[in-house]
Amino acid sequence: MLELNFNEPDKLVTVAHALSTRARIDILRLLSNRNLNVVEIAETLKLPVSTVANNIKVLEAAKLINTELLPASRGAMKVCTRNYDDIHIACNLEKAVPKGALRVYEMEMPIGHYSDCEVHPTCGMANSDGMIVREDEPASFYHPKHIGAQIIWFRKGYVEYLLPLEVPQGARIDSLELSLEMCSEAPNYDNNWPSDITLWLNGVEIGTWTSPGDFGDRRGKLNPSWWLDWTTQYGLLKTWRIDRERTTLDMVKVSDIVIDDLKLMYRPNIRLRIGVKPDAVHQGGVNLFGRQFGDYEQDIMMKVHYSLEDVGTNDL
Repeated sequence: MLELNFNEPDKLVTVAHALSTRARIDILRLLSNRNLNVVEIAETLKLPVSTVANNIKVLEAAKLINTELLPASRGAMKVCTRNYDDIHIACNLEKAVPKGALRVYEMEMPIGHYSDCEVHPTCGMANSDGMIVREDEPASFYHPKHIGAQIIWFRKGYVEYLLPLEVPQGARIDSLELSLEMCSEAPNYDNNWPSDITLWLNGVEIGTWTSPGDFGDRRGKLNPSWWLDWTTQYGLLKTWRIDRERTTLDMVKVSDIVIDDLKLMYRPNIRLRIGVKPDAVHQGGVNLFGRQFGDYEQDIMMKVHYSLEDVGTNDL
């Protein structure tokens, strides 16, 4: 569920604009049951491909959908996935939230703030001013400068983060969402360079995404001017969701792991590991993008949905 309120007017206006035309509503309706590429959407709605492509950009800017470039018989095709089943807008900000109502804990973890790592070349990191540490030197990943990284890459291994979990004691956690921009890691770049990237939460493997490549066919929208054109430029924004029934990636089921498997209420933080397993079929590495690189102005976003059914009024 996407939750909006008047405390976030810019976000609310962006989403409202995205929902303001029949064509974009029809696109979201089509994506409710399955993922489609731009041509398939255009054919179904009997609209020009250019019109659909422009509307897709608006929906993507509002984060109502994700798009992913996948190899096609000629070049690549953009496949679209809907992000949310429901949108809720809270208009009365002064009205008390009733006990049992769903609440959201949100936090953003900079990609440089990892707490543990084990990486192998090719590897390195940079920020908006330049390279932070010596490239292809795994030991440099332990340098204190790593907290300022805005792009991180490694061919094998993992990075691990401790994300604080600040929800009231006794709260019922219903779901957890993680959103981050990433792709494979190839020499320079290679749009056809698959990599099996796995996520773990509190030591539990929640699923694997096969990134189709390390993207460099155009400059990333946020990349600083010093960043070279012939290297990695952008990734794909991926959203993982673990609830009481399953784990999904961009709303598609990837595993049977449920929220109770993570034992979230037994610790004050969540341990997130991102990496490539030694026995992965496609060991194509990882690129992680922060707020100043790639296409999306964000780091690792986490949302925890919870309710206070068993909490007294002093906690409200």
